[in-house]
Amino acid sequence: MNAVVPIIRDDLDAAAPMTGARLVVRSLEQLGVDYVFGYPGGAIMPVYDALPGSSLKHILVRHEQGAAFAADAYARVTGKPGVCMATSGPGATNLVTGIANAAMDSVPMVCITGNVATTLMGTDAFQEVDILGVTLPIVKHSWVVRDPAEIPAIFEEAFHLAASGRPGPVLIDLPKDVQVAAAEAAPIRMRRDPKARLDVTAIRRAAQMIREAQRPLIYVGGGVRIANAIAEFRTFTERTGIPVVSTLQGLGACAPDCPGFLGMMGMHGSRAANEAVQASDLLIVLGARFDDRATGKLVEFAPHARVIHADIDPAEISKLRHAHASIAGDLKAIIPALDPGTLAIDPWMIRCTTHAMRHRFHYEDAPGKGVFAPALLRALSEAAGDAFVAACDVGQHQMWAAQHCRFAAPHAHLTSGGLGAMGYGLPAGMGAKLARPDAHVVTISGDGSFMMNIQELATLKRYNIALKILLLDNSSLGLVRQWQELFFEQNYSEIDLSDNPDFVAVAQAFGIEAFRISRREEVSAGITRLLAAPGPCLAHVLINPKENVWPLVPPGKSNSDMIEGA
Repeated sequence: MNAVVPIIRDDLDAAAPMTGARLVVRSLEQLGVDYVFGYPGGAIMPVYDALPGSSLKHILVRHEQGAAFAADAYARVTGKPGVCMATSGPGATNLVTGIANAAMDSVPMVCITGNVATTLMGTDAFQEVDILGVTLPIVKHSWVVRDPAEIPAIFEEAFHLAASGRPGPVLIDLPKDVQVAAAEAAPIRMRRDPKARLDVTAIRRAAQMIREAQRPLIYVGGGVRIANAIAEFRTFTERTGIPVVSTLQGLGACAPDCPGFLGMMGMHGSRAANEAVQASDLLIVLGARFDDRATGKLVEFAPHARVIHADIDPAEISKLRHAHASIAGDLKAIIPALDPGTLAIDPWMIRCTTHAMRHRFHYEDAPGKGVFAPALLRALSEAAGDAFVAACDVGQHQMWAAQHCRFAAPHAHLTSGGLGAMGYGLPAGMGAKLARPDAHVVTISGDGSFMMNIQELATLKRYNIALKILLLDNSSLGLVRQWQELFFEQNYSEIDLSDNPDFVAVAQAFGIEAFRISRREEVSAGITRLLAAPGPCLAHVLINPKENVWPLVPPGKSNSDMIEGA
């Protein structure tokens, strides 16, 4: 059970006059919010004054970026909008990276900011920033509340909009005078979207294309998770026997033992996945967007394939690759409707699975006596089993986790995909553990990423959030170093992190259990200790600074042009 530090105040005075701030808290309660991640300040203080005595559990982070990342992960795991809150000026701008991250990865999030009083707006008042203008390109919608009576309706609309259609972040800006103004309480009126009709003609065309294909391939993205269509997707793959490749965000859509799953595609994808894409004659694209990291050189991507593209967002269909069959709508309804019948694709299936076996990773072949990160990550995920949830930072460790970890479900793999934001892992792990206290939630980080939000160790300790941290330390910015080695003539510029602190001592200074692994024979016992720790725990793992992530598609090249190390 995670201990939450109480706010010192016995009860919310029911006889106190209703204000805009109290309406904010009441609206959040009525909308079913459990956790709010935030950091107080002058312009949001009236809302914080209204928090004590409410049913909301506020998590005081140590940096507003941590609040946004924690809310993001909480949303990915629960499917409900995550909520973060900050004051005006620097508090609001510190949320921006987290808001952009949620926008890129289609994560429902409601961001609440305080602002200066309406009479001071536009005067360059203390801690005034036009956060609505700053965030316009990275939110689905935003509001500056001018009348406290509008708060219940605005909050209801914000939560509905964040979670509906293609999810994403929204922003509510609360001027201070609106927060303190008297207001009449109004009930939340929950809306329901009408059930969308399926495009039967497009679905029939797609089913016919699948029947005609000799080398069909399913290309699954994060949209299947967002649509809560995992059961439907797995039934479809089992029924048709069509091989599957995944984007970074689609990992976990296939069950770990799915015989037709070929792995992640793209820049650091498996050779079997990329070869299957290049040889396919039909791509069935479900909830993916032809991201450049997945496709490589787009004009040479899947050159022989026609495309069926199904997605909740019509704007993504045919945006980068022409779709021969376009199906816009809810994947939870679309996937079961795609029924091509029995397919005669055994030769293709055998070819794909044979290639997958031929190119599978061999963990026992790693040279030397040091810790081999891919083998460690595989063993960790297998030891944690179906309860494993990884909150990954960005860098080499992120790609190793995607390649080698076993994910039983899409919400088991949390990472900053579209934005690639370092510093995501630790606060995201906090949000995920609060959402799934029964799971083995592990932050997988590198020494570079970990330093970005290391202050959140204090949050872990305060609330006794039993997050496990696997810190892979190669004393460098590993992915940048790898690119400089391969593509910049080994001109190693500003990637040396050999002056890192003693991370075990740092964690212990925060009151968190920590230990170090430096030799291969220590790995098994280290995994057992990490997962068995009753509270937060950090395993500091020293790895070879020269180790690279393989295979790799060089930038600007086709996915056919994969290179591998010795």
